[in-house]
Amino acid sequence: MRIRSEIALPAVLTVTFALLAPAGAATASSSAAPALPACRENSLRVTAAASDRPETVRIGVTNHGAQACAVDRIPTVVFGDLDGHALPVPEGESGPYRLPAGSSAYAAVRTLDPSATELRVVDRLTVAGNPAHRGRTFGAASLGAPDGIRVWEPVTTWWHRSSAAADAALGHHPG
Repeated sequence: MRIRSEIALPAVLTVTFALLAPAGAATASSSAAPALPACRENSLRVTAAASDRPETVRIGVTNHGAQACAVDRIPTVVFGDLDGHALPVPEGESGPYRLPAGSSAYAAVRTLDPSATELRVVDRLTVAGNPAHRGRTFGAASLGAPDGIRVWEPVTTWWHRSSAAADAALGHHPG
C-alpha cells in the first residue's frame, strides 16, 4: 500500500499545481506550434542514384506540394524481398523532418558493411519518405549494380539539406 501512495503522490501534486496556476498561464502543450502535416506520397518525388563511394547509394526526396510538410527523419530503405530495412546512422527513433515546399532532402545508404563476411544480392531497393508510404523502387542496374545490389547490415543517414552533408554523416568506410 505504501508503494501505491508514493507513486500516486506526484500525480496529485501535478493536478494541484495545475489548479493553482494563474488563469491564462501558458503550458508547454498549449504554447507548442501546431504539428506539421505529414507529406502526402503523391506530393513527393523520391530519387536514388549510384554514389562514387563503394556499396553506397544516394537518395533524395523533394516536396512538390504547395506547403511545408513532414517526412520521417529516417528514410525507409528496403532491399528486394529481404526482411527489414536499413538502420539509421546515428541510431535514433522516428520523428518528423520538415520539408518546405519545393525543397529537397538527401541521405546516403551504405548497403554492405565493410567487414561483412556474408552478403545477399538483390535486384532492387525501395525508398520512401515515410514508412506508411509504398515508396519508389529502383532496379539494381539503374543504381550502377548490373549484377545486383550487395547487402549486409545496411545503414542509412537521416535526411540532410545536402548530399555532401549526408555523405559526411555516413562517414568514410573503405569498401
